Amino acid sequence: MLYYLFVFVLRPHFSPLNVFRYITVRTAVASVTALVLSLVLGPWMIGRLRDLQVKQYIREEGPKRHQAKAGTPTMGGVLIVAAIVIPTLLWADLRNPYVVLAVAATLAFGAIGFVDDYNKVVRKHNRGLTAAGKFLLQVLTCVFVGAVLIGLQAKGVYSTQLSVPFFKRLHPNLVISSLLDHRFTWPLAYVPFVIFLVLVIAGLSNGVNLTDGLDGLAIGCVLISAVALTVLTYLSSNVRFADYLDIQKIPDAAELTIFCGSLAGASLGFLWYNAHPAEIFMGDVGSLALGGAIGTIAVILKQEILMLSIGGIFILELLSVVIQVGSFKLTGKRVLRMAPLHHHFELMGWGETKIIVRFWIIALVFALFALTTLKLR
Repeated sequence: MLYYLFVFVLRPHFSPLNVFRYITVRTAVASVTALVLSLVLGPWMIGRLRDLQVKQYIREEGPKRHQAKAGTPTMGGVLIVAAIVIPTLLWADLRNPYVVLAVAATLAFGAIGFVDDYNKVVRKHNRGLTAAGKFLLQVLTCVFVGAVLIGLQAKGVYSTQLSVPFFKRLHPNLVISSLLDHRFTWPLAYVPFVIFLVLVIAGLSNGVNLTDGLDGLAIGCVLISAVALTVLTYLSSNVRFADYLDIQKIPDAAELTIFCGSLAGASLGFLWYNAHPAEIFMGDVGSLALGGAIGTIAVILKQEILMLSIGGIFILELLSVVIQVGSFKLTGKRVLRMAPLHHHFELMGWGETKIIVRFWIIALVFALFALTTLKLR
């Protein structure tokens, strides 16, 4: 909105506004806007949630010291989503389909989390939607994302080929080309692609959700991932950098850099209030939205495999739960003292702050490793 005002309306009369044509400038301004929104609206949001008795209910089977956190305002993810979407709407070119898709996916996953959190508040319990119900809604959202991307592929602005790190000429296609020419079977050609999207986007959404168990842990890791994705988006959309690094060129994704910058700024601002001891929790409305956002960005950039490193902490947290549940059902024994992974270290005697900072360090190492692999092909 401000982008149109400054560039198309006021720039002809005031030439310095020409700087807002540049992606880097608008990304920086969007990041600052998101940060300021989070910092300014944070105290109001915390107070409002307290007045409405929107408080966190702690599961009884978790570490006992977490019971002291009961009553902390939750659903702070509403603030995060607003701090991502508003700067994006202000500073991005809304004619860009990737920006619209990223915003829509974030809002959709946030809505799923909102319903889940609302049920918890109403029932005054730590259980909201059933696992099956929540996953079904996530799958439907992923199918929507897949349908949009398939439409963009038909227009020649998106590719269903994967980019595989370390392999320069390996680009497997997730679409079964032999089925595309048949009138009745062509929808089946896209089934592997949609299933892959579900694994990536829903997996990351649930991974962030599971990581959100300690003060500032999830949002700090999201901040690191968001910064890495901002860099990756800019490189992928710049023809010269993409050619030099030999990564897939996606010029239309340039405006998505602004969304990533807003994501980073909103995460940093929320961390101010979510740092230990937390004044507010993001709830599922925040964690599902953030995971859905970074997952959607990954599939747009064709860097789904690289997200195994950029979002390494989320993957580890998700795998810890899968392994723990699978081991207990198959053998009756637990691999970890408790899942997700951060609870295992709590029961080992690690302090909460030590776990958080060490996980941040690991997340930073994962992100830096992912960026260094871009030239290793």
